[in-house]
This record gives sequence, structure tokens and C-alpha cells, in this order.
Amino acid sequence: MFETTIEPRVSETDGAGHINNTTIPIWFEAGRNKIFEMFTPDFSFENWRCIILHTSVDFVSQLYYGYDAVVKTWVEKIGNTSFVLYEEIHQNETLCAKGKAVYVNFNLKTQQKEPIPDNIRKQLEEHLIESE
Repeated sequence: MFETTIEPRVSETDGAGHINNTTIPIWFEAGRNKIFEMFTPDFSFENWRCIILHTSVDFVSQLYYGYDAVVKTWVEKIGNTSFVLYEEIHQNETLCAKGKAVYVNFNLKTQQKEPIPDNIRKQLEEHLIESE
């Protein structure tokens, strides 16, 4: 599992006094940086490999400005060319949002999906979520 701490900004707070729902997918993406680095170590968009196919978010509890939030990211499933992430955001030890994201290993030059290389697959496996 990867953990990323987010310090909420005033600009992310809406008129109801909590973090706006449009912010949550952005925070989830921030939690994926170590995974992006596995596929594209130099983070260059010219060599970018991770293309998102699907994302979903469930809002569980409100998030507020003034308290750090923690994004937790696990690998749920690894396929031949794609992988599924399971993500949670916690604030004050409370689960506030959860979601999933599906990515494919994609070659931008050939415009084709490609098998996930064995060395990256092994790194992803280290972060598999444990089954209940």
C-alpha cells in the first residue's frame, strides 16, 4: 500500500464548508505517483505508459479544510496489460472516500496496449490488497 498525505487548501473548500466532491479524484490521482513512476521513471509525457480507462468514487463521510487527509492506494488486480487500484481517503482516522481506478499499460507511439513488464508486475504485486 502507498500512503500520501494531502494538506487541504482553502480553494478546495466549497460553500457547504467541506472539501468539494470534484477534489477527491484529484487527491486519488496524487496517491498514484509511485505507480506512475514504476511505468515512467522520468515522468516524461513523451514516454508516459499509464492510461486511465475507468474511475469510480464513493463518498462515505465529509472531508474538511484544516485537517490533513491520507490517501491509501492498493493494487487490487493485475492483468496482462491492465491493473486495478483500490483507493481510500481518510481524515482524522475516518474513512471519507473510496474508489477504484483501472489503468492500461499503453504505448503512445504505437497507440497500442502492451503487456505489463515482469519487473513492474513484481513491484505492483508488493502492493496487492489482502483479501478478506
